[in-house]
Amino acid sequence: MNAEEKLTIAVAGGTGTLGRGVAGTLRSRGHQVRVLSRRSREYRVDLTTGEGLDRALAGCDVVVDASNSTSPKGAARTLVDGSRRLLAAEEAAGVRHHVCVSIVGCERVPFGYYRAKAAQERVVEAGPVDWTLVRATQFHELVAGLFTSMARFGVLVLPRMPLRTVASAEVALAVADAAGGPALRGRIEVAGPETADVRDLARQWRSVTGSRARMVPLALPGAVGRAVRSGALTTDRPDVTGTTTFVEWLEERERRG
Repeated sequence: MNAEEKLTIAVAGGTGTLGRGVAGTLRSRGHQVRVLSRRSREYRVDLTTGEGLDRALAGCDVVVDASNSTSPKGAARTLVDGSRRLLAAEEAAGVRHHVCVSIVGCERVPFGYYRAKAAQERVVEAGPVDWTLVRATQFHELVAGLFTSMARFGVLVLPRMPLRTVASAEVALAVADAAGGPALRGRIEVAGPETADVRDLARQWRSVTGSRARMVPLALPGAVGRAVRSGALTTDRPDVTGTTTFVEWLEERERRG
């Protein structure tokens, strides 16, 4: 595949925050895009059962897997077992390139969801279709959403945790670049422009939003606490660096209302 080639690309999880951005970017570049999800009108797919995969992938050149699940049991079914089903269907359909969206440092955090992401990566790497992993740091949207949820109870309960948050729109560009390029059988890491402790991000969020939620420090115990305190979820040398800081993203969101 080359930069001029127009491809048929399926985006699993294409109705989510990242998936919508990936699908839109790919369409703007002239590719034929199929949005796969359980809520899709045209290509309804369920990765936990395999329903709809054969039809959805027929004639596809590339598959981007941006699917997600937030519950531990759901993560294993969707990310790990779902990846096996997806890759088997891709092989049968003659798909040439599988792009998997993952998380920087997922293998270093011994917690259910991150373990599922690390297991998903192993399935992809051992799978029958040439692949590229695009690993991103935590999204600005995710962190701001976490603060918003906690602030409803009047507190922000936060451990010490360095993060290098990134705008999902900038990750979408990197994923689209990977989908339009050759399979690397390797990883591309995407991170934001600066590293900050999650408590400093919370202070920025309070300043921009005007929230009066009280900050409460949390001493996260055990191996998970040690991992996140050590910076397991960030990177010093990303392959792609976003340009929008967390506070810039917040301010733009506030302007848009």
